[in-house]
Amino acid sequence: MSDPEPCRMKHTEDPEEQRDPMEESEESEELNEVKEKSEELSEVKEESEELSEVKEESEELSEVKEESEELSEVKEESEELSEVKEESEELSEVKEEREELSEVKEEHHVQPGGKPLSRSKTKKTFSKKRRAKKSFTCTQCGKSLTSKQSLEIHMRIHTGEKPFSCDQCGKTFLRSSELKTHLTVHTKEKPHSCSMCGKSFSLLKYLHTHEKIHTGVREYMCFECEKTFTTANCLKRHQRIHTGEKPYKCSHCDKRFSQSANLRSHERIHTGEKPFMCDQCEKSFSQSSHLKEHMKIHTGEKPHTCDQCGKTFLRSSVLKRHLTVHTKEKHSCSVCGKSFSLLKYLHTHEKTHTGVREYMCFECEKTFTTANNLKLHQRIHTGVKPYKCSHCDKRFSQSGHMKTHERIHSRKKPHRCDQCGKSFSFKSHLKLHMKIHAVEKPHHHNLRSL
Repeated sequence: MSDPEPCRMKHTEDPEEQRDPMEESEESEELNEVKEKSEELSEVKEESEELSEVKEESEELSEVKEESEELSEVKEESEELSEVKEESEELSEVKEEREELSEVKEEHHVQPGGKPLSRSKTKKTFSKKRRAKKSFTCTQCGKSLTSKQSLEIHMRIHTGEKPFSCDQCGKTFLRSSELKTHLTVHTKEKPHSCSMCGKSFSLLKYLHTHEKIHTGVREYMCFECEKTFTTANCLKRHQRIHTGEKPYKCSHCDKRFSQSANLRSHERIHTGEKPFMCDQCEKSFSQSSHLKEHMKIHTGEKPHTCDQCGKTFLRSSVLKRHLTVHTKEKHSCSVCGKSFSLLKYLHTHEKTHTGVREYMCFECEKTFTTANNLKLHQRIHTGVKPYKCSHCDKRFSQSGHMKTHERIHSRKKPHRCDQCGKSFSFKSHLKLHMKIHAVEKPHHHNLRSL
């Protein structure tokens, strides 16, 4: 009778233990969804934390950048102060030198029968004192400076370092003060005018220097030759003539220079840089003085006049060459007897007899007696026509052709017949005309068209 009870118990447990598989599957999916959402929330939380970290790092970097900019500004201000201090010290030194020199001169002039010291001995008496005040010496040129920072700035002259760059044109400078001075070129502001001649300047110090031209004040004197100057910088540059100092060395060769401007001009030989371009024919030059000289071709300016015949010339060298026409000095060819006013013309002519033509065109292998003839010929291949007519848009490869063409516009007839007074635009037309007087009829030419 005890057996049926366990069976009943077993029967009552089955509905609880045996569950519908569909319900289990749904619960499992719900659990998975909850788990996935939990993981997603964790990921979002992690990303949020990462973003916060990035934001913090970004803020730290911004702070570092701001500090760096502040340090740069402080450094610039410090360098400017050093420059001002250096200039002030140089002026003080010049003043002290004068006072010391005066004292030394007075000491030796007041003594009865005392022999006055020479300039070189007088200079030595106070140059020792001057050296004693300076403890920082440049290893490159031996210059002594009063502070370590001044020496560091000075060393840039030798290293070529120019840390200050113009954001307008990219030009770099040794000192921040030089950059500030340069920036006035772009603003084109010239607020300081001379009361004597009205000339304007971008900086007040330039005006003060200019005013000395009118006042005649030249307070800086060289103790070697007693030559006087308007600025301490001009005196400093001049003194290098006596000392032989050449602190500026070419970075491409061993050549040295006493002035930085001369170094820059020289280095363009190596780099091939030609920053000065003609706005008329686009020809470029390595020096501004060469561009100024070239511009006279376009303006027609001929400032050099022959005092014998009144003929004008572009360059003094051309005038000098022309004067040989009046002196009648001639160099004769030993082969044909033809005479030339200049020896170089004779040497060029002699090549017609010897057959020497050392200048060859690499395009067509044609040879020439002079480098200039080769240069003119090469324009056939390059198509370069640097000479533009001032009256129309026509261009020419040679200046002579342009001048000939411009006579069409100007109606100039510079070639005059000395027999009948008739004038011609071209020399070839005059030669053709001269045959009339020589009783030689020209062949295949219509003189009326002339």
